[in-house]
Amino acid sequence: MEALGSDIRLQKPSTANLVRYPPSPPATESSSRRESSTGSEFDTERPSYDVDQPRSEDLRPYLLPPRSKPNNNVLSEDLKTPDSHVVRDPRLIRLTGVHPFNVEAPLSELFNEGFLTTKDLHYVRNHGAVPRVEDSEIMDWEFTIEGMVDNPIRLNLEQLLCNYEQVTYPITLVCAGNRRKEQNIVRKTNGFSWGAAGLSTALWTGVVIGDLLKSAKLKRGAKYVCLEGADKLPNGYYGTSVKLNWAMDPNRGILVAHKMNGEALTPDHGKPLRVVVPGQIGGRSVKWLKRILVTAGPSDNWYHINDNRVLPTTITPEMSAGMPTIWKDERYAIYDLNTNSATCYPAHDETLSLGQCLKSYQVRGYAYAGGGKRVTRVEVTLDKGKSWMLANISYPEDKYRLAPEGEKLFGGRLDMSWRESCFCWCFWELDIPMSQLQIAEDIMVRAMDESMMVQPRDMYWSVLGMMNNPWYRVVILKEVHTLRFEHPTQPALRPGGWMERVKKAGGDLLNGYWGEKLFDEVVGATKEELFQDICMINKEVDRTVTIGELKKHGGEIEPWFVINGQVYDGTNFLERHPGGATSIYGAAGQDTSEEFLAIHSENAKAMLMDYHIGSLDASSRAIFADGNAEATKDSAPRMSFLQPKVWTKAVLSSKRKISNNTKIFTFDLEHAEQTSGLPVGQHLMLRLRDPVTREAIIRSYTPLSGTAEKGKLHILIKIYYDTLERKGGKMTQALDAIPTGHFVDFKGPVGKFEYLGRGLCKISGHQRKVKRFIMICGGSGITPIFQVLRAVLTDHGDPTLCLIIDGNHLEEDILCKEDIDKMVVGNAHKCRLLYTLSQPKPSWTGLQGRINKELIEKEIGPRNSGGVEDLVLICGPGPLEKSVHSILKAMGWNDDDLFFF
Repeated sequence: MEALGSDIRLQKPSTANLVRYPPSPPATESSSRRESSTGSEFDTERPSYDVDQPRSEDLRPYLLPPRSKPNNNVLSEDLKTPDSHVVRDPRLIRLTGVHPFNVEAPLSELFNEGFLTTKDLHYVRNHGAVPRVEDSEIMDWEFTIEGMVDNPIRLNLEQLLCNYEQVTYPITLVCAGNRRKEQNIVRKTNGFSWGAAGLSTALWTGVVIGDLLKSAKLKRGAKYVCLEGADKLPNGYYGTSVKLNWAMDPNRGILVAHKMNGEALTPDHGKPLRVVVPGQIGGRSVKWLKRILVTAGPSDNWYHINDNRVLPTTITPEMSAGMPTIWKDERYAIYDLNTNSATCYPAHDETLSLGQCLKSYQVRGYAYAGGGKRVTRVEVTLDKGKSWMLANISYPEDKYRLAPEGEKLFGGRLDMSWRESCFCWCFWELDIPMSQLQIAEDIMVRAMDESMMVQPRDMYWSVLGMMNNPWYRVVILKEVHTLRFEHPTQPALRPGGWMERVKKAGGDLLNGYWGEKLFDEVVGATKEELFQDICMINKEVDRTVTIGELKKHGGEIEPWFVINGQVYDGTNFLERHPGGATSIYGAAGQDTSEEFLAIHSENAKAMLMDYHIGSLDASSRAIFADGNAEATKDSAPRMSFLQPKVWTKAVLSSKRKISNNTKIFTFDLEHAEQTSGLPVGQHLMLRLRDPVTREAIIRSYTPLSGTAEKGKLHILIKIYYDTLERKGGKMTQALDAIPTGHFVDFKGPVGKFEYLGRGLCKISGHQRKVKRFIMICGGSGITPIFQVLRAVLTDHGDPTLCLIIDGNHLEEDILCKEDIDKMVVGNAHKCRLLYTLSQPKPSWTGLQGRINKELIEKEIGPRNSGGVEDLVLICGPGPLEKSVHSILKAMGWNDDDLFFF
């Protein structure tokens, strides 16, 4: 056991060594594919790693990993997430907010690190929380091989190390979403915005998966290998599949790996065991491996079906939501990577002085291909493809093929000398004369692989925005005695890039000229737009706002807020906002893009133009993009859970079924003494993220919890399931799917109505005295009614009268009936409770029929003109609210006497 433990640990170096790696790739040698040039030499300290046959490092023909940072810690933004145990590098760019952790390195830093990427800068794609595995548990980590096998196997890591040969391979992993931000600028996809650094290369050590499958003795008819991890997600555990013949092919090199760059796997990279699939999208390389299932067909895992696909470009996000069969069509599933390349230098916003007397500039970048193919050609154009120049290519991967027979690295055999497959990225460079750069408008690059597949000129847009690989274009801007270079985009919500600039200027990025009209081209009639952006700005406004100015309007006086980098003044809409002024106050001084765009209709977005007052300056946008707009919060425990301007996490602790489509979801607050902080009659916002796209799903709910209840939050929610006739509720189904122990975000309170007690209420900030509440509700609309009713009936000194009419189809549809009936007992003098059913069973003794004109006239009647102050509270399905409104208006009730939650 001790020997096994030492085998997976990095051995400390006794001396520093000089190695070579290629941030500046050299010229391609004109020799066989087995050999290539080595790259530029840098004097860099490197550790001496544990190898079975120690040799002088300067004789080693291949590259060793750069040193990882020893002083990384758990970052402050992760402390309140499920990943509070994971150490991370602060240089990584977060693409999906704080959690889950989806990141890429700054492109220049990734390139500068060389052929091999440290664990610090390696990209990460997590769908949810990182499973926590203690070091003491690593050797006992188990996984199974089952399904269509004659010899099912249950194996732990210790047995994997003892019983199977270990190998070490250099492998580049690439996210299928690499360069997706470019597609999102053209038209929003159902995916978050990767830049061009969604790839990384490491030395992976483990067991060839084919050896494991041979031990399990495959049955005839088996065609697929399904892989499942331990990451528990809203739609089950993450899983996918690869074809069996690939898994059994040594040329494919699929590994079950336990080391990365000679060290045990870190949590973000699959600790303690993962699959690594060379030449295919990263989504097939399942982390935290728990199960290998051999089957006759592809995986039926939710994430295999609903992610990692390239649907036909004619299918819009809206169309795809109603086409469940197309997602299951394996023709659209992505396996092998396509050929791709990008320019790393010149970097985005890099400037080049024309007074430096430089004769040339070396343009540099990376390229990769899929399925084991080699990139055989990289070409650069300065005239939009009319002519091309051949770039030099460096293949550092080939150096590992030169390792002596039987050589081991990190405990694994360097088994590559015979293999023709290419598993890694390569580097290209080209010296361009300054005289040519000065007259060029842009630099574009394309790569070709050995099957003569070349990157396309134009983008193939698709719903998920994956496999984006058009020519990579860097624009050259002519400034005073200077050239400035502009990449297509910047990752995540970071502003910048020529695509964003061109689109804002009204350019059509799909016009075949990168959105720019060529001076010698005659453009015909404009083709019909595939879609139309809603204008949310006043183009006559020309004002720049700093974050300091914005924060001065972060309260209830002239509240300003930011959406997509634009600043709006909500003052004149405070009284008219359907959610009340509180919603605008909560957004004041904040970037509220995500929740506004997730919740509001197209009409609401179009209204923004009237409230537009300026644009946030570039530095302030960057602060919001980095998530640093808020000062560090006080670590002292808060007595109230909800915060109006900050999303706060609570843990789902239980689900209790109330009816066939309704459940009470209970959440644990931050500590046992904490109350919700929600006033009676108001509601909160709940946020989940789509498990595939990471886009926010935000809805408002009124909890059942009392204002004084501590430590828990109970929310009754009706779940709208998918049917053959209609699509179900996105939020309710997602909430129903998440497991207990999952974090959910909350913000609030919001709402126009608040019951202050003893007949006093506040509506849109104005107090009003009420002597009788008339409460009309149906279905889950009972929840805000329940809050107010409980406040009245549990206060024996509250004289307010209540009439409740609760309409439903069946008796089992009456929600909270037991609790309401108990509250009414002993309060008959001030509360009258009526249930009515439209589809009652014969045993039902209450009212029958819908809430109609006859019932309302009998039980409520016309508005009392004698001075009795009544207020009608209404909450239910849209048709019910509309019907009740028209009936009461016809009976003389004023809108001021009616309140719709």
